[in-house]
Amino acid sequence: MRELRPTELLAYLATTDEVPLLLDVREPWEFDICRLPDSQLIPMGQLLLQLDSLSPERETVVICHHGIRSRVVAMQLERVGFDRVINLAGGMEAWAREVDRDMPVY
Repeated sequence: MRELRPTELLAYLATTDEVPLLLDVREPWEFDICRLPDSQLIPMGQLLLQLDSLSPERETVVICHHGIRSRVVAMQLERVGFDRVINLAGGMEAWAREVDRDMPVY
């Protein structure tokens, strides 16, 4: 698993030819407050139920509030055969501080 800070992820997204899946594993109420454009919400507790909707071949960036839940999910994804996984280190909280200061925080 790779880990990228928000500014690193922003730069990566601007230069990659293949758009990765932005997988947000927070709860719906968190997702309603703030989210990255084009991100897909699958709460951590529902991941195994919706695993077949994800592609192990597609690069996947896992996102949560502080980067802890997303790291756990990223490790779970790797255990089931996803080998192109990136954790957003610091999560949405860090994204709001480092990239988008107008983003709501909670």
